[in-house]
Amino acid sequence: MSNTMLAIGGLGTPELIVIAVVIFLLFGATRLPQLAKALGQSKRAFKEGLEEGEKEGRKDLDK
Repeated sequence: MSNTMLAIGGLGTPELIVIAVVIFLLFGATRLPQLAKALGQSKRAFKEGLEEGEKEGRKDLDK
């Protein structure tokens, strides 16, 4: 697999590794699971909000 296939938003594998190391150094091993959990909860709440907004939009169009 080429490096361009692994790129995310213009970032290659080496850049992503450096970012991961910096995050690990800033927050430490004990806070990372808490951060991941909070990120997952935020993502779930955002999706629920989008779905709720779509339902409201459909109700308004049906009237």
